[in-house]
Amino acid sequence: MHQNKKETGKQARIDGYKAENFAALFLKLKGYKILERNFKPPKGTGAGEIDIIAEKHNTIIFIEVKKRKSLSSAAEAVNEQVQSRRIKGAQYFLMTHPALINKEMRFDVILLSSGHFPEHIKNAFTES
Repeated sequence: MHQNKKETGKQARIDGYKAENFAALFLKLKGYKILERNFKPPKGTGAGEIDIIAEKHNTIIFIEVKKRKSLSSAAEAVNEQVQSRRIKGAQYFLMTHPALINKEMRFDVILLSSGHFPEHIKNAFTES
């Protein structure tokens, strides 16, 4: 039985939400303080949604969560376009939260795949 595009998109959002919930719990267990989830900059800014914004040791961490059939395909999904949009999203977040602007910051990625331990890549990419 085939799902239509609307049902497939809805299921993808549900799966993404579950993956982000798992990642947030994973981070909390590692001592991260979750500041915000699903931060959405305004449309038209070219900035992408940040899945999780956390803090640890006076560093603000912008975290992209990707779940795919394999960890390698999850990693491949964090391409240059995704990275660029997340960097712009982080810049917008900091612009709207001036109290955080002087803290260190970094971009992490959490890769998820059924049957595998989550892979947390710190400093997965940087602003260039």
